[in-house]
Amino acid sequence: MMQILVTGISGRMGQAVKAAVEANPQAELAATHDVGQDIAAAMQKADIAIDFSFHGFTPELLATAVAQGKPLVIGTTGHTAEERAAIADAARQIPVVFASNYSVGVNTLFWLTRKATRILKDYDIEIVEMHHHHKLDAPSGTARTLAEVVCGETGLDYEKDVMHGREGLVGARPQRQIGMHSLRGGDVVGDHTVMYATDGERVELTHKASSRMTFANGAVRAALWLAGKPAGLYNMQDVLGFQD
Repeated sequence: MMQILVTGISGRMGQAVKAAVEANPQAELAATHDVGQDIAAAMQKADIAIDFSFHGFTPELLATAVAQGKPLVIGTTGHTAEERAAIADAARQIPVVFASNYSVGVNTLFWLTRKATRILKDYDIEIVEMHHHHKLDAPSGTARTLAEVVCGETGLDYEKDVMHGREGLVGARPQRQIGMHSLRGGDVVGDHTVMYATDGERVELTHKASSRMTFANGAVRAALWLAGKPAGLYNMQDVLGFQD
């Protein structure tokens, strides 16, 4: 039985991951942790940690995991460029699964978006996401990943070619641009749509989540998959075998 540490235990996702661990016959809850508590002591009790906390906690988590040689599953979003670089650096020493979304359905959406963009790369591409009013970061990590998938297939640059919302007299839409739009309200767990539009037709790929357990179960699946893997930076596409 894999002994799992769940961080961010006071949060919605922390509670969902705890429930998923307790329901999985191949896993056991070894410890829980919240920011401000002793992460080193908690990690010593576990084989692996699943983190859905806060991006500012990531550097401390990485340092502890590297020092103890423990694998990590990171589901926290909103990381800065420096924090993302630190994750990649730590993955040279320990195995890390770092994904913006652990839902099997969403990862199918990533795969479908890659395939659709190869075919529809000359269409106007817009991404729309909606989450509950408690969510702190925008766009969502999942929406950012979708945009990165599109960029990878079209040769666009995320920092230069993604337009986050529009206001005023912005002029005609450039063809080589990705529109990104974040909606917030109510208790929406997570809706994501990638839209391809051209004269005469529109194609939309949509995923809607109604329960956080889809993400939590996927994170536990990633943790079990990570057992015995060499140091490296993996994502949920690797876990599911979706990589081309």
